[in-house]
Amino acid sequence: MEKFIELNTENIASEHICCAISDKKCVDSYQAKKDWLKKEFGNGYVFRRLDARAKVFLEYGPAENAWVPITAPNYLNLNCFWVSGKYKKNGYGKALLQSAIEDAKTQNKNGLVTVVGTKKFHFMSDTKWLLRQGFKEMERISSGFSLLALKFKDSFDNPRFNESVQSGECPDKKGIVVYYSNRCPFAEFHAMQSLVETAEKRKLPLKVIKLKTMAEAQNCPSPATIFSLFLDGRFMTTDLSVCMDSRYDKVIEKLKN
Repeated sequence: MEKFIELNTENIASEHICCAISDKKCVDSYQAKKDWLKKEFGNGYVFRRLDARAKVFLEYGPAENAWVPITAPNYLNLNCFWVSGKYKKNGYGKALLQSAIEDAKTQNKNGLVTVVGTKKFHFMSDTKWLLRQGFKEMERISSGFSLLALKFKDSFDNPRFNESVQSGECPDKKGIVVYYSNRCPFAEFHAMQSLVETAEKRKLPLKVIKLKTMAEAQNCPSPATIFSLFLDGRFMTTDLSVCMDSRYDKVIEKLKN
C-alpha cells in the first residue's frame, strides 16, 4: 500500500488537493480551496491523501470548527472522503478512516461524526459503507440528510443537526437559491458562472449565497455547505452538474418526480 501524506501550510503550495487537478476552468476555484485550507489548518483541520496523483483522501477537523450546521462537542467531523478509480477495494478507505479514529482517540474525542444522504448524494460519503464500519444514525431530516456518528462510548452525548436545517427549506421562496463555500474547488466556478448562464437562459430568478465564514456555514439551511440548490424554497440537490445548461432540466425533472 502506498503511503499517505498530510498537507500543511508549508507544502500546500506545491502539493495537489486531489480534485480539479487539471481543470483549467476551475483554476481560480482550485486556488480558493487551497486558501480555505490554509486558514482551516489553524483550526485543527487535517487533509490526508495518498502520495500519488489520485483522488484518495480524507478531510476532517474539530466539529466545533466545522463548516456544517451541526452541534457535536468534542467530536471530529469528517468532510470529504473519497477513494476512486483503481484504488477502490484495496483497503485505502479503511486505512484513512482508521487514521482519523486514532487521531480522535489521541485527542480524547468522543468519536467521529459526518453528514451523509439517506440516499446517495453527490459530494458526500458512502452512507452504507460508513454504517458497515460501525457508524450509527443520530438524526435524519426531511430534506434527505442523515447525521452519522461513531461514538467511542454509548454514554457520550449524541451529535445533532442545528435548527437552521430542520425545515428543509431556505428563506427565499422564489426561483433558484444556491448556497456554496470554497470547501470544494469546483463550487465557485459552477455557481458563479455555469448556473448564472443556465438561469438567465430559462428566465429564472437566481440568488447565489457564498458562505464566507464558519458562523454562516453553521447556520446554513442545508447541511451540504459545499453546494446546495433550492428551488422555490425547497431543497433540491447537492449535484453541481445541475448548474450546467445541458444538465439542469434533466436533474430538476428527476427530482420533481
